[in-house]
Amino acid sequence: NEEPGMEGKKVTDKFTESVYVLANEPSVALYRLQEHVRRSLPELAQHKADMQRWEEQSQGAIYTVEYACSAVKNLVDSSVYFRSVEGLLKQAISIRDHMNASAQGHR
Repeated sequence: NEEPGMEGKKVTDKFTESVYVLANEPSVALYRLQEHVRRSLPELAQHKADMQRWEEQSQGAIYTVEYACSAVKNLVDSSVYFRSVEGLLKQAISIRDHMNASAQGHR
């Protein structure tokens, strides 16, 4: 008793609904997510490698700066010894000059 076109419309509607359910199936979403990860992963891996290389370079630079600071501090700390050596050298020069003057006086 149904109209001839109504049966076809029911089949079409059911087919459309089935396609819509399948298109929005969670496994399709997971597939799309997997595809996104597969495409993005190489770039992310490259970024990670770059960051690790920069971290290593930064650690090397930090070590160099810390070593240089330590060397400067050691130089500053040793200035006391340099002043002491300077005083001893001045004293030795003075004694030499005094000895030379005495030697010339005896001639």
